[in-house]
Amino acid sequence: MNQIPAIQTDAADQVFAALGDATRRAIVKLVAQGPQSVSALAAALNVTLTAISQHLRILQTCGILQTRKVGRVRVCELDSHGLDVLAQWVAVNRRMWEQRFDALDAILREDAKGK
Repeated sequence: MNQIPAIQTDAADQVFAALGDATRRAIVKLVAQGPQSVSALAAALNVTLTAISQHLRILQTCGILQTRKVGRVRVCELDSHGLDVLAQWVAVNRRMWEQRFDALDAILREDAKGK
């Protein structure tokens, strides 16, 4: 059966933990529309710059966002690494469940033939 290497599991755990927070999901949703300044995110979500910075640090650590300095403004953009980790986790788990359902289907078909 396909297994996810431990390093990728840890990365997926980080991404899921980061996206488990509603404010961080809202940040990702806003940044998905296009690059956003830290202050624009704070204003849109009605939270302090300190709180936004903490959320951004978590999102950057797991590879969902990246920031860059443009003059005096820090701009946030999506980073595909974290999303790639999620896509791989979903693909592996989808294959595992499909295999299990196929095995169950075979058992049920055999059982139906026997009756």
